[in-house]
Amino acid sequence: MTLSLPKAAVAVLSAAQPADKVRLTRDYAAAWQAGDMPSVGPAEPPRHPARPDRPALRRPGDMPKRRAGGVRGRIALLHALAHIELNAIDLAWDLIARFAGEPLPCAVSDDWVSVAEDEARHFELLAGRLADLGAAYGDLPAHDGLWQAAEETAHDLLARLAVVPLVLEARGLDVTPAMIEKLKAAGDPESAAVLQVIYDEEIGHVAAGKRSFDFFCEKRGLEPLATWQDLVRRHFKGALKPPFNTEARDRAGFPAEYYAPLAAP
Repeated sequence: MTLSLPKAAVAVLSAAQPADKVRLTRDYAAAWQAGDMPSVGPAEPPRHPARPDRPALRRPGDMPKRRAGGVRGRIALLHALAHIELNAIDLAWDLIARFAGEPLPCAVSDDWVSVAEDEARHFELLAGRLADLGAAYGDLPAHDGLWQAAEETAHDLLARLAVVPLVLEARGLDVTPAMIEKLKAAGDPESAAVLQVIYDEEIGHVAAGKRSFDFFCEKRGLEPLATWQDLVRRHFKGALKPPFNTEARDRAGFPAEYYAPLAAP
């Protein structure tokens, strides 16, 4: 029996091992893109996605400080980014499964299946670099703060879109260029190249978030700018941190008039 797209999303969320999440993501994305998968169907996503035994998950405040330099510092950075990308796979699929009742138009589903496929590839790229440096995902502890945003916005698709792609992923556009330059300066152009791939494609993910947000605002008869600011104030803890990468955000169709008024002083 062919899985519907929402049930395929649940299958990815229920897979504990990163390799299985990546493999299923690739297989289901190919089936969806080939037109071999129904777009609608019932789905019951788990409250929290399945996770491997390692890494040990800690509260954000209990995480050890990341080493600033050397191979160990680069391993810690790549490990933290790999953990973000693994969460990003689940966040894309959770959106498809959790909000299947909206229902999602095919164009919106196309975007988020593509995002999930990108995130899976990003995880593989980072895991490959960790292996090159004699390490592996799971060697270091990680925190589960990213999933807190998913739980905070599980009740409302607009809130999810406002916070996850348009706050958290947009923040990645702000900080990644500096990471790329530091890796180059440290004599690690291979890791810098991986982050460049991720950075370039994350612009498209923010754009997908903005397209989806605008679509559902229009569907609900809401003004996007005021609605986004209201949802971020209610569902994102803390102010938005400048400096902002306005060039990349503009390329994603996400102008400063949205986020600048919410910036930390």
